Amino acid sequence: MRAHVALASLLCFWLAGCESPNPGVTSPAPPGPDAASSLGPSTKSGDPFANLTAAELALFNTGKVEFEAVEAIDEGLGPVFNEASCATCHNGPVGGTTGRKETRFGSIVNGGFDPLTELGGSLIQDRGIGLVTTAAGSFTFIGEVVPTRAAVTARRITTPLFGLGLVDAIPDEELRQLARLEAATSPATAGTPSMTTEIRTGRTRVGRFGWKAQVPTLFQFSGDAYLNEMGITNPEFPNENCPQGDCPALDHNPLKTLNDDGAGVVQFTDFMTLLAPPPRGNLSLQVLKGRAIFALIGCANCHTPALVTGRSPVAALSNKVFQPYSDFLLHDMGSLGDGIAQGSAAGRQMRTAPLWGVRTRSLLLHDGRATTLDAAILAHDGQGKGARDHFLRLSPGARFTLLQFLNSL
Repeated sequence: MRAHVALASLLCFWLAGCESPNPGVTSPAPPGPDAASSLGPSTKSGDPFANLTAAELALFNTGKVEFEAVEAIDEGLGPVFNEASCATCHNGPVGGTTGRKETRFGSIVNGGFDPLTELGGSLIQDRGIGLVTTAAGSFTFIGEVVPTRAAVTARRITTPLFGLGLVDAIPDEELRQLARLEAATSPATAGTPSMTTEIRTGRTRVGRFGWKAQVPTLFQFSGDAYLNEMGITNPEFPNENCPQGDCPALDHNPLKTLNDDGAGVVQFTDFMTLLAPPPRGNLSLQVLKGRAIFALIGCANCHTPALVTGRSPVAALSNKVFQPYSDFLLHDMGSLGDGIAQGSAAGRQMRTAPLWGVRTRSLLLHDGRATTLDAAILAHDGQGKGARDHFLRLSPGARFTLLQFLNSL
């Protein structure tokens, strides 16, 4: 019942704004997808939610310390890794993205994607901890490179962390209902839920984090990042990555025990959970006209303006309407797909990228190929081709108005 109420609410918000159909909901809904809501937003990017309790704010601050900490070899860094601190990739501003690019690779075997795990795939850890001397002798760990057997190579920029607590709090059924709604109303552009395994429970969940929506929860996202970005093992990810697939090299690993008992992962999760969405830019009549054009040409078919969270022990996240401009579903993007299969996502499929905060970004799309909003739109293909073609047919004035709207997000 609740999912039907939420979807009915969102339909009103997308079209014109209306009262909640459920008068028993205690959290007031905003009059439209671009209005200020009861989220208690921060005043600037990188701030926590403004309406946290003292205990929640303390968790955020402790998590921020962990987020900014630079890990050392004797704390488990490596032996191969990408960066020694979460903040190195997510500090433009705090919690944003620096545009740091990472590399994935694989091959195509019998028409299917092979991540070449025996060669260290699919993610490259491009740095090593260097020369170490252990009981097994001396060994030099160096960064990985794309092997010659790889037929597919993709670059990806790191994603912003703003507002992810809200995304984490979306019930799975809400996203499944949204997929069904899209299939009924705009089948040509309908998205598909990314079905993934939640390690903690073993349940199949709807993924929502990562370029392929390959991760279902912020907690799992945090543990994955500790292992695959910093080489720090933790309870859900206890096994080191074999450098370039060379597992015997791990005999020289200077810290073979579990690097993090889970405390660091929890603290990083707390930081992301309580990090507020990016503040909205100024609204104007032209911005509102641009919003209408955005919907008219089909952008809102995938970049869903508003979503609703479920119940959460954090009041700032509980039963809230928020405006990420994403459906967090997978879409076939044709030539814009990166060729890498992850989880249930095929090579051409990508998660709809949230547009909130896009005005502050200097690199756009998964690989950072676009440096302007219009260039990003023009690169759309597959299920995004129709909206791209409509954009091309807009008059210069209408195109400018649409870009003004995007520059308000």
